[in-house]
Amino acid sequence: MPEPIVPHDLLANSIRFLAADAVEKANSGHPGLPMGMADVATILFTKFLKIDPAEPKWPDRDRFVLSAGHGSMLQYAVHYLLGYADMTLDEIKRFRQLHSRTPGHPEYGHTLGVEATTGPLGQGLAMSVGMAIAEAALNARYGDDLVNHRTYVIVGDGCLMEGVSHEAIDLAGHLKLKRLIVMWDNNHISIDGATSLATSTDQVKRFEAHGWRTMSIDGHDPRAIEAALKWAQDGDRPSFIACRTTIGFGAPTKQGKESTHGSPLGAAELEATRKNLHWSYPSFEIPAESLSYWRKAGERSRGLRAEWETRAKAHPKWAAFSHDISGDLPGDFSGKMADYKRGLIESKPNVATRKSSEMTLGIINAALPNSLGGSADLTHSNLTLTKGQESLTAEDFHGSYVRYGIREFGMSAAMNGVALHGGFLPYGGTFLIFSDYARGAIRLSALMGIRVIYVLTHDSIGVGEDGPTHEPIEQIASLRALPHLNVYRPADAVECAECWELALGSTKNPSALALSRQNLPTLRTSSDVNLSARGAYVLSEPEGGRDVTLLATGSEVSMAAEAAKALGAEGIKAAVVSMPCWSLFEAQDAGYRASVLGAAPRVAVEAAISFGWDRYIGEGGRFVGMHGFGASAPGAEVYKAFGITAQAVIEAAKALVKR
Repeated sequence: MPEPIVPHDLLANSIRFLAADAVEKANSGHPGLPMGMADVATILFTKFLKIDPAEPKWPDRDRFVLSAGHGSMLQYAVHYLLGYADMTLDEIKRFRQLHSRTPGHPEYGHTLGVEATTGPLGQGLAMSVGMAIAEAALNARYGDDLVNHRTYVIVGDGCLMEGVSHEAIDLAGHLKLKRLIVMWDNNHISIDGATSLATSTDQVKRFEAHGWRTMSIDGHDPRAIEAALKWAQDGDRPSFIACRTTIGFGAPTKQGKESTHGSPLGAAELEATRKNLHWSYPSFEIPAESLSYWRKAGERSRGLRAEWETRAKAHPKWAAFSHDISGDLPGDFSGKMADYKRGLIESKPNVATRKSSEMTLGIINAALPNSLGGSADLTHSNLTLTKGQESLTAEDFHGSYVRYGIREFGMSAAMNGVALHGGFLPYGGTFLIFSDYARGAIRLSALMGIRVIYVLTHDSIGVGEDGPTHEPIEQIASLRALPHLNVYRPADAVECAECWELALGSTKNPSALALSRQNLPTLRTSSDVNLSARGAYVLSEPEGGRDVTLLATGSEVSMAAEAAKALGAEGIKAAVVSMPCWSLFEAQDAGYRASVLGAAPRVAVEAAISFGWDRYIGEGGRFVGMHGFGASAPGAEVYKAFGITAQAVIEAAKALVKR
C-alpha cells in the first residue's frame, strides 16, 4: 500500500507552531528563524540528512549544526518530530526552563543529536569546518565503506557578519571541503532592523571569492530547496545555498520584521498566525498524519545504519577505526612516555619549553596515529610539526597536520569541530598573546568539555625584542579564570612531558600549554610519579622546616630555585613549590594543599600580573612579577628592567622572614 501523501505545508507548519508555542509559553526565545527556515529544515531532515535518532552517535551519520543557535526551537521541534528519545512534548513545553533538554541555545552533551554548542554567532559555521576536515581526513584513511557522510549547517546573517566566518569559509574553500553544505537564512533582518543598516556585502559573491559553489533559491519553495540540496551532494568544493526567506513566516503583522527575531509573537499574533496558515490545532498539538510522516522520516536511515554496522565490523581496518573513534590512548602509550621522561632525567636538556613540547610531540605523534596537529602560521615558532608529519591539502587528506593560516579564532573553532566529530585528537599552536583572538572558541571548548589542546608559546616578557604588543601579561590569568580549562605552565622538559600526558588524558577538559621562548634548565631529578598531576608540588624542601616558601610557575621556577639556594647559604630555609596547573591543584584535598603551601610566609614569582596569586600568598605575602605592560629589548634585559630576578625574590623573602 503506498504511503499517504502529506502536504509539505503541514510538515513545515508542525515546526513553526511547536516553535512559536514553546517561545510563547516560555515568554522568551526566538520564533523568527524557526518559522522562516521551517521549509528548508523539513526538506533537509525528511529527505537528505543521514541520521538515526535511535543511535545518535552513529559514527557515519551526517552532522547538522545550527550555527544560528538562537533559533534552537527549530532543532528541538525537529528532534521531537523525528522521535529522539529525550525530546518529548513535555520538554518542548519546558523550553528555556531549568534542567530542561531545551535550553535557550543548543548545548552539546545536554540534548541528544546536538552536535555542537552554538549561539555565539559564526562559531557553529567555523566548527563545521573542523567537522568537515575530520570527515575528509578519516575518509582518506579508511575509505567510503567506513566514512561517507556530510556536514550541513544553517547560518544566519549574524553568523556571516562575525569575523570568524571569514577565517572559516576561507579555510574551507582553500581545502575544497566538498562535503560541507551551508544553508543561509537570508531574511535581510537582524536585531536592529534591516541588515542594510549595517552591511552591503553580497554574500554569494563573497563565498564564490573564497572558492565555494553557490546557489540562490526561494527558501519557501520545497521543490527549489530539494533541487538545491541535490545539487550540493556531488560538488568538488563546499556548497553555499542562499535561501531567501521571510523571518517569522506566517505571522500576518510581524513577518519580515525584527520584532519576530527575539520576542514571542504574543497571544493575538499567534492566534492570527494560526488562521493565516490554516492551522486549526491547539497549542503543542501535532496532527497525526504529520507526526507519523516525521517519525517515519526519523527511521529513514535506520537500514543504512544497520548495513554500515555489518559492513564496518567486517572491514579489515575496523579495529583501527573504532579505536580512533573511541578517543582512547593506546595501551602502551604511558610506557613510552615513562621511558621518554626517564631519558630526560638522564640527559637534563637545557631548552625552551616550546622545544620540550616539540620533543614530547615527537613521542606522542609517533605513538598516536590519530593526533591532528596544526598552527596558525607559526609552525616554526610554536614547534608543533614533528618528524614524519605531512600537511593536509585539498588534494590529499592523508596528512596529520593542518596549515590553519593566520586564523587563530578559526583554527581554535575548527579544532573544536574536529574534537566533536571524533576520530582525531586535535592540537594547535599560536603565541600566548594571540589567545585573545581565539578566546571565544577556547571558552566553547571548556563549556562543551572536549579534549582540545592549545599550544601557546612565547608565554612572557621573555619574548623580548618584539615588545609589549607580543608580550603576554594578563593572558595566563585570563585563561585560568575559564572554568574547566586546564592551564599548564611547565618549568622544564620533564614537567612539559607530564603536562602533555595530562592534557591527552583529560577527555572532558580542554588544555592550554603556556610555553617559554627562552631556554630553561631541567630541575626535576625523578620522573617516577607525574607530580604535575596534582597541579603543584614541592620541588625542594629544606631540612628542619621552612622559613619561607617560594611559589612559581614555568620559567620562573628555576629563578625561585636559584633564590632558594642563595637564601640557604645565608641560613634562610626556603622551600620551592612548582605550580604548573592551578586548577588541578585546587582539585586536591585540603590536606595536600596545606602540605604543599606550608605555614611559612610565601613569595610568588611569575612573569605576569599578580591576579589570582593572593589566594596562595595571603595578605602578607609578596609577589614578584609584572604590574603593567612589557618593553622591547632582549628578554633577559626586560626581566631585569621589570625586577623579575632571583635577587628580587631573595629580597622579598628576606623582608618576610625579618618581619
